[in-house]
Amino acid sequence: MPRLPAISGRKAVDAFERAGWQVSRREGSHIILTKAEVPTILSVPDHREVRRGTLRSLIRKAGLSVEEFIVLIRD
Repeated sequence: MPRLPAISGRKAVDAFERAGWQVSRREGSHIILTKAEVPTILSVPDHREVRRGTLRSLIRKAGLSVEEFIVLIRD
C-alpha cells in the first residue's frame, strides 16, 4: 500500500470533489461533504496538514482506495 502524502484539508476536499462528493456546509474548522447515493458524510478538517490516519479513515468512508485517492490528488 503506498504511503499517503501529507496534504492540506483543502487539497483533500478538492480530491473528494473530483470523486463526486459535494461540499454541503462548513462547521467550525471542518468542511462537510455529502454524496447523493451514499448515506454517510465526510467531515474533513480544514487544517494545513491532515493527519494520515484521519485521511485514511476519510478515504475508507468515501469508498475509495488509497491508490485511487492519490490519483485524484494529482489530477
